[in-house]
Amino acid sequence: MSRVVVIDGYNVIGASDRYSELMDRDADVARSRLVADVAYAQGGGDEETIVVFDGAMNPGSDGTPHDVGGVSVVFSAYGRDADEVIEQLVARRRGRGDTVTVVTSDGETQWVALGLGAVRMSANEYIEGLKSVREGDERMNRAQSRRVPMESRLDAATRAALARWARGFRE
Repeated sequence: MSRVVVIDGYNVIGASDRYSELMDRDADVARSRLVADVAYAQGGGDEETIVVFDGAMNPGSDGTPHDVGGVSVVFSAYGRDADEVIEQLVARRRGRGDTVTVVTSDGETQWVALGLGAVRMSANEYIEGLKSVREGDERMNRAQSRRVPMESRLDAATRAALARWARGFRE
């Protein structure tokens, strides 16, 4: 039994200025930023994360999943929308006994997912979680860099060599 998070990609992008402003300029960059943030927040955890984007209008989209930084990224096949793919994923994974969380603010998709026994999380709730992870890590990094000065992380010989190099002397 596994834990699976299925994310409605465009729904999350549309719910956040961080992604939607990028989407207006470059959809590839917006999608990449979301997937990178999801992978970072996942941090090698034991849950499987699947981000589903709508490829229904793209004749070149075949629905093949791709691994990007430990996150499975799926563009729905031509003629099928992302909601249909999400619902199918939930049904299949719940049928295997997996615990499934669906991230979307689409009401119909939420109801179908709940009916299949999944947990639902709104796009805004998920975005807040991503933001908390980023901000928490940034605070921790700033605190650690203040606490331990770089020079104290180097041994005396390395500090002396760097000081000589800074003055233009080479060994």
